Amino acid sequence: MSTAKRFVSEGAYVFITDSDKKGLDKAVLDVGQNASSGIQGDVSNLADLDKMYDIVRDQKGHIDILFANAGIVQFAPLGKISEEHFDKLFSINVKGLLFTVQKALPIFSDGGSIILTSSIGASKGAEELSIYHVTKAAIRSFARCWILDLKHRKIRVNAVSPDTIDTPFVYRTLSKEQSEQFLNNVVKSTPMGRMGTVDEVSKAVLFLASDDSSYITGIELFVDGGVAQIWTVEL
Repeated sequence: MSTAKRFVSEGAYVFITDSDKKGLDKAVLDVGQNASSGIQGDVSNLADLDKMYDIVRDQKGHIDILFANAGIVQFAPLGKISEEHFDKLFSINVKGLLFTVQKALPIFSDGGSIILTSSIGASKGAEELSIYHVTKAAIRSFARCWILDLKHRKIRVNAVSPDTIDTPFVYRTLSKEQSEQFLNNVVKSTPMGRMGTVDEVSKAVLFLASDDSSYITGIELFVDGGVAQIWTVEL
């Protein structure tokens, strides 16, 4: 939602998609109904994606910027990874993102910008997160490959890779004790000694969408306080 607000503040009209109707309505209200529309749908459902883009086509005719940000995270150690766990993460994080981009192409403007949400997990290991990290590595590879597939249309594709960002999701999934321990770990492991903010991520996305990054394509822009650049050893 922070990114949507930032784009609206720069003069863009924004379509926000979400599978959760209540959350979607709140987002549209917060962003501003005169500058945004909400489209309910599941990115892992191809029929839903077709309906989403039909609405965009009917209302605006084209897309100049696409921020493919939908994704989920779930934990499972190697010995307990289930087929359901694997399929759910790949269905949303990889399949959903792939077809979100592919199905946008018929109405996507030549010379436009596509930004994908990856993660520092594409570059680093973490306990119980192997499947999630693999999905994010796939997204990083999409950016590299799609700049070639789309070069004839001069469409730029880049990935933004955050570390842990201070959002309500972090606290919903952890107890108070776990949250305190988690925050302590973040402070110790991050050179900047804190979590990132949604505002900092939205600034990075806006940069990759704008003409300020006109000669930048295929990159992974880390928004992580330096975590992906260091080797951490506990003493």
